[in-house]
Amino acid sequence: MNKDPNDNRSVAQVLSDMKEEMQCFVETRLAMLRAELQEIFRKLRSALPLVITAALLLGTAYFLLTMALVGIVAGVLAQNPYRWCIAFLAVGLLWLVLGATVAYFAKRKFVLKEMLPRRTIEVLRGDKVWIQSEVKNRV
Repeated sequence: MNKDPNDNRSVAQVLSDMKEEMQCFVETRLAMLRAELQEIFRKLRSALPLVITAALLLGTAYFLLTMALVGIVAGVLAQNPYRWCIAFLAVGLLWLVLGATVAYFAKRKFVLKEMLPRRTIEVLRGDKVWIQSEVKNRV
């Protein structure tokens, strides 16, 4: 950066230098953002097969345990002609309450932990403060 007040550069040269500095600034910030996003996607991609396998196994276990639980409730209501309907309703309501509770806590976790590129945002905030201080010093 040229700070010599006696510099005899033309306005076009100054604007050209500003343009080059701005391009370099934007390219650096975009490179930081790309690198941070690639790191996040690499972590997510490596965990994807494990998540799929876990979902398949847990889904199978869920269906089997649900059928067993419905059978237990139906067995308790052996004398009632609507025992299967009541059993499915009772187990369904149980899963509804549990699912809503888990969804509430999951939502809270996502609100608390953003999946944003934090380092890039912090650098951009610092750049904003620096630019504002430079403008105030020039005026």
